[in-house]
Amino acid sequence: MSSATVFRARTIFDGWVVHRDRQLVVENGIVTGLAHLDDAPAGARIVDTQAELLSPGFVDWQVNGGGGVLFNDDPSPEGLERIADAHRPYGTTALVPTVITDEVVVTRAAADAAAAAIARGSRGIIGIHFEGPHISVARKGVHAPRFIRPMEDADRAMLCRGGLGRVVATIAPENATPEDVAALDDAGVIVSLGHTAADHDAARRYFAAGARAVTHLFNAMEPLHHREPGLIGAALENPSVHIGLIADGHHVHPAVLSMVFANGPRDRLSLVTDAMSSVGDRSDSFTLNGRTVKRANGRLTLEDGTLAGSDLDMISAIRLCVQACGVAPVDALRMATSAPARMLGLTAHGTFSRGARADIVALGADLRIEAMFLAGMPCM
Repeated sequence: MSSATVFRARTIFDGWVVHRDRQLVVENGIVTGLAHLDDAPAGARIVDTQAELLSPGFVDWQVNGGGGVLFNDDPSPEGLERIADAHRPYGTTALVPTVITDEVVVTRAAADAAAAAIARGSRGIIGIHFEGPHISVARKGVHAPRFIRPMEDADRAMLCRGGLGRVVATIAPENATPEDVAALDDAGVIVSLGHTAADHDAARRYFAAGARAVTHLFNAMEPLHHREPGLIGAALENPSVHIGLIADGHHVHPAVLSMVFANGPRDRLSLVTDAMSSVGDRSDSFTLNGRTVKRANGRLTLEDGTLAGSDLDMISAIRLCVQACGVAPVDALRMATSAPARMLGLTAHGTFSRGARADIVALGADLRIEAMFLAGMPCM
């Protein structure tokens, strides 16, 4: 008897394009390919989801928290598992937990937690994103200025330590040198520019040095100007730079998102949630570095109105792109699957390519999640 399982739906999105009259063949939790509806392996178990579309699980490279847990406040493998569990019902099956600017002891504890979670096979944890502390005070956003500082040898060593999975480091030219960037890039760290007042020339120098991404484009950086394109212009003109976007309708106006989606290459545009502890939790406030963050109408803000991360989940970001920005569903899904996977250098996530994990999201015509499977097994 075959050990294969065949998943069926009206259409299948493989991470790049939509297929009709095909079925997804899975064996031992791994994708073996797409087959015609008439070509199911003999004896295979058939799972007819009755869904409009099957998609690879979503990949998110900027997640600060979820399920009432903020990574900075609970830098432990158990905390990371709660965060991943909170995001899974919204389609995210692989995420990079993000620790923001904090004391050195917190940053190091976060690195230890990520390493421990990966070592014990915690579901969905694939690395760590260090958003700070080597950023600009001028464009700090919600980050505590007392912890912002230049990069030192010990910082580089921590970023380059083993066992962390995919490592993303958000830095600003104000507090890290091109030599720092080159050393990190050589070690396999994905350097992302963000929280910076860098001008166009500086951004281009840092991309040339090895920076490969931009953290939440438009937010916490100089605005695009026709005489000074800044980091935004440098990112959009560079065919190698990957771009993260928060599509919640608050961080970036839907009209601006529409312009980027219409003119930017979508294979390097990633949707990120920048989610805080509120996702998957009912509380209306929490604390961040001793300051109260309030939740109201889909926004998270400090008392002074500063945005403090997001209350966003990935399927909501996808729906906003489609419903408010006029993006085709296939393009919105690509920005949550194969595009972030490519940015992170992943082959086992974000696609239905042969050899990938069979993490599957079954969607209805309204882009609502109807069922999910992790390594081919039901998880809803």
